[in-house]
Amino acid sequence: MASWRGMRLRDALRLYVITDRALARGRSEREIVHQAIAGGATAIQLRWKTGPLSEALRVGRELRELCSREGVLFVVNDRVDLALALDADGVHVGVSDLPVAETRRLVGDQVVIGFSPETVEQAREAEAAGADYLGVGPVFPTVTKPDAGPAVGLEHVQRIAAAVRIPVVGIGGITAENAGAVIRAGAVGVAVISAVVGADDVRLAAMQLRSVVDAARAEQS
Repeated sequence: MASWRGMRLRDALRLYVITDRALARGRSEREIVHQAIAGGATAIQLRWKTGPLSEALRVGRELRELCSREGVLFVVNDRVDLALALDADGVHVGVSDLPVAETRRLVGDQVVIGFSPETVEQAREAEAAGADYLGVGPVFPTVTKPDAGPAVGLEHVQRIAAAVRIPVVGIGGITAENAGAVIRAGAVGVAVISAVVGADDVRLAAMQLRSVVDAARAEQS
């Protein structure tokens, strides 16, 4: 929402956890998200690639309620219609999804829009079109998203962060061991899937990542 803009959005993007049923080891999205938030997740994205939309609505409502109660940013991936139906705080789109300008026209001024650029030029264009933040990656090699392409590296994060005024989040292959380097490259936070959703102890994994991110952000301030 509009109230998420500015410094509040930058803080909300510190630890951005993306759901993935295939990695959850049979645990429900609600259970994963509950534990992730308990460990310090500041944003949750519902990533729904397969399955009926009726199920996505049911799960999304559970997560929306949980995030609202805990003061955590709730974002829906790709699906603008689903984001609107769930009254989500935000929607995240990529180069093959609805363009940022059209997304903004549909969702209005109150919804946060994230965009995944592949180039510095796309990053600048998305900012001009009304994107509120950028997800850049895969920073490191990842098998979670087979269609993500080759790793772009920390230098690419640095170039995009330097080219725009809106916050940048690094995604792809991020762990507690390398998250600090992503922040030092100019990102305000990290987005993770397997590092938290696939962890034995979701809460502990989130705590470790959040600790690294907060320490690295403190170094940059």
